[in-house]
Amino acid sequence: MKIGERIRNLRQLSDLTQEELAERAGLTKGFISQVERDLTSISLDSLIQILGALDEDISEFFRDSSGAEKIVYRETDRVAIEKEKIQRFELLVPGSTNRRLEPILLTLRKGQVTPKERPHEGEEFGYVLRGRVTLRFGKEVLKLKAGECFYLSAEKEHWLQNTTSKEAILLWISSPPSF
Repeated sequence: MKIGERIRNLRQLSDLTQEELAERAGLTKGFISQVERDLTSISLDSLIQILGALDEDISEFFRDSSGAEKIVYRETDRVAIEKEKIQRFELLVPGSTNRRLEPILLTLRKGQVTPKERPHEGEEFGYVLRGRVTLRFGKEVLKLKAGECFYLSAEKEHWLQNTTSKEAILLWISSPPSF
């Protein structure tokens, strides 16, 4: 899914210029232009501002327009979200906040750390595809390497950190969705 193309289509359907959308969303025209041409990634906050200005619900934005339930999600369907201190954070199934699981592809460079997750309801699963990570779960410090996974009940504060010099890539699944 190309977020920029969807935003441009919604803007045009609303009969707005990029400048008018930018003003309503509290963003710059240049940023709107870059987003619409998929030249920049967009933070969740900025996406919510734009969708609010377009009077569009985020779950509707990510819903498959054909009305049929989508089963296969391609690399082009992924949505990259800017997260502080994270190299790459991709929603593998856009709109998964309306589902029971939320799969994420997480890439951490040397020294990068995910934000600390406060205790919450639900469960989380992570599978290390490449590299090594350190999982902090409450007071526990657990080291994982490629091919290993974790499964936890999220009742304790937790976060991941890449303490190695090489990139780490994980498949991270939350239930219920929390991102």
